[in-house]
Amino acid sequence: MHYFPVFPEWKFTSELQDPTCEGFDILGFRQAMAMVFALDEINRNSNMLPNVTLGYSIYDNCGTLVTGFRAALVLASGQEEQFLLKENCSGTPSVVGIVGDSYSSFSIASSNVLGLFRLPMVSYYATCSCLSDRKRFPSFFRTIPSDAFQVRAMIQILKHFGWTWVGLLVSDDDYGLHVARSFQSDLAQSGGGCLAYSEVFPWGNDPAQLRRIVDVMKKSTARVVMVFAVKIQVYHLIEEVVRQNVTGLQWIASEAWISGEILHTPHFMPYLSGTLGIAIRRGEISGFKDFLFKIQPNERHSIYINSIVNQFWEEIFQCKFAPPPESWVEAGGALCTGEEDLLNVENEFFDVSELRPEYNVYKAVYALAYALDDLLHCEPGRGPFSGHSCATLQKLEPWQLVYYLDKVNFSTPFGDQVSFDENGDALPIYDVMNWLWLPDGRIKVQSVGEVKESAKGEVLRLDEDKILWNFESKQPPRSVCSESCPPGTRMVRKKGQPECCFDCIPCSEGKISNETNSMECTSCPEDFWSSPQRDHCVLKKTEFLSYHEPLGICLTTASLLGTFICAVVLGIFTYHHNTPMVRANNSELSFLLLVSLKLCFLCSLLFIGRPRLWTCQLRHAAFGISFVLSVSCILVKTMVVLAVFKASEPGGGASLKWFGAVQQRGTVLVLTFIQAAICTAWLVSASPAPHKNTQYYNDKIVYECAVGSTIGFAVLLGYIGLLATISFLLAFLARNLPDSFNEAKLITFSMLIFCAVWVAFVPAYVNSPGNYADAVEVFAILASSFGLLVALFGPKCYIILLRPERNTKKAIMGRGTTKS
Repeated sequence: MHYFPVFPEWKFTSELQDPTCEGFDILGFRQAMAMVFALDEINRNSNMLPNVTLGYSIYDNCGTLVTGFRAALVLASGQEEQFLLKENCSGTPSVVGIVGDSYSSFSIASSNVLGLFRLPMVSYYATCSCLSDRKRFPSFFRTIPSDAFQVRAMIQILKHFGWTWVGLLVSDDDYGLHVARSFQSDLAQSGGGCLAYSEVFPWGNDPAQLRRIVDVMKKSTARVVMVFAVKIQVYHLIEEVVRQNVTGLQWIASEAWISGEILHTPHFMPYLSGTLGIAIRRGEISGFKDFLFKIQPNERHSIYINSIVNQFWEEIFQCKFAPPPESWVEAGGALCTGEEDLLNVENEFFDVSELRPEYNVYKAVYALAYALDDLLHCEPGRGPFSGHSCATLQKLEPWQLVYYLDKVNFSTPFGDQVSFDENGDALPIYDVMNWLWLPDGRIKVQSVGEVKESAKGEVLRLDEDKILWNFESKQPPRSVCSESCPPGTRMVRKKGQPECCFDCIPCSEGKISNETNSMECTSCPEDFWSSPQRDHCVLKKTEFLSYHEPLGICLTTASLLGTFICAVVLGIFTYHHNTPMVRANNSELSFLLLVSLKLCFLCSLLFIGRPRLWTCQLRHAAFGISFVLSVSCILVKTMVVLAVFKASEPGGGASLKWFGAVQQRGTVLVLTFIQAAICTAWLVSASPAPHKNTQYYNDKIVYECAVGSTIGFAVLLGYIGLLATISFLLAFLARNLPDSFNEAKLITFSMLIFCAVWVAFVPAYVNSPGNYADAVEVFAILASSFGLLVALFGPKCYIILLRPERNTKKAIMGRGTTKS
């Protein structure tokens, strides 16, 4: 009920109850009155603790550890002054429980000793998470949530507004240091952010240290500052903040100073307006306001209590009881009569709309009372102690009351449930508060939400429309070390910086990130590729030699043109089949050659379009058989030419019997059958099949026909090449045979073109990627087919159509006869 003692802490008076402190705290006195009111209400309740009257002793810790610690020892040891309880009994009262202390450090010191006696202590304001250690503090309870929950509640607020880069200021005591450790560990585990800095308040008002702390705040990029300290420490800090004019900060207040009226000044509010924080759960105590108005200085109280009431009276009415100090008299101060009317006073003391510590005091007293009531209602023989015994008021042991406190569960008239968990902590719930600086200069602390524990963790509820933001934008500030990495990038932590400070690196090709702040980029499935923004996978473009693209259209046109020309030549030869030019050198082979060339042109169409199983299997077989048929016809024609001219020599007639029509057809059939056998063996052993090739391009799928067996394909080409080579060599040998129309020259030229095309084809095919390999093969087929068609049938069609005078046997053989 006072801020500090008159004398140093290590000096004591023999009478502990004598007021030895100054700096009267009117709200601290109201908390003490809340305990008195609760006890009075319990004593008047006939349904609770019948035939038992509760009394109390009040000790002021004066804001010092030693004073509060000594008071706790006096209560625990029974060293209090003896006084008259009732007319028929006297002696030292039995202290069954202690309400307090308000400070965490004081509670730790007292509970360390009280725990040895198992004397229950129920604090209404000590929040240090260390007090949840049941082994160290077996008889400590509290009606205020632990700092462990307060820290988690703060982290929920940070995460809600996306504040990942914050500063932390704590007091240099158990309260602040435990908060700092919990905050750093919980923040890291939740992934909610990082600390830009963490500073400890100096003891007392140290201007140099405060200047250093404010300098750190000014230089930091963190716009949010969380402060876990008591009001007076925050007061000194804000003085330095005002002195250095540090603006643009969002203050987050702990429950220790969120309701600090000492900070509600027009001098501070330009900097502190908009402060967010959490406060002890607000409650209502019916009849408490009327009780406060009934406080009167009189002799019914003990000497100490009456002295405290007198100090309250002097503070409220700004007067002094007799005898007043000389300085007071000289200054013209008023004397207190004790008859002043409290109803005429306007003071925050009587504002019971925001009862927070007082509500916790009220619940603490009732918790002890309910535990004692449960203890006295124990039925003998069914008790919880040894031999099913019960505790009695006459022989009550403190640890027995602790047993019942553990099981307390009741509801207040305001509707809040009160119980303790296995660590002696109350059900965690906080109100979220916001400081408003109203246009008329008034300062209002309003509730804008709540945060409470649930089965799913901490649940935050905020009414954001009610929150005042002390910024020009009237919006929540941005407080991040690095802006979020958009989809398509990944986070790379800056060396030597906290994990909240990072660079955003674009995902490499083929990888994506579709979430903000992705740590890694994921690879796309095989048939997919990353979009240009690298934020999603898109189906790879499929590429094959299509009928719809220019190259495919050109090759298709060339193939159909070649087929058409073959048909035209075939028609010409059919129409003129009786002319010497057509009949010369086996017209049947010429017709068969034209048909095979027509097939060669048509088989090139199998290489165009989306590869399918049947086209893959048919394309090479049709190509191989068609060309072998063509080359076989040319080979037989060449052999016939050589045989004819050899027969014209003396004694050479016998050679013609091996090259009759039947032999010619049989030779062509056998040579073609060999290629058919090669194709059949290839298709049976390792059939070509459609294949999605992703090796050529990363972002494309090339549909192609895998040859299945490279050996099969090589044998097929090798067999064609062997026949073509033999034909070329035979034709080359017969190129100078005498004749006016020596077909061996045409065959030599045609096979030269054929061999040149296919010799160039092999390296070009091997080195062509994707659909260009099919294009190269189609081009080779068309080029060699056109070469054979033009070289073999061009001159003949020229003579048939344009030089009919030369299409006679005499013209064809005449020159040869003359030469002979």
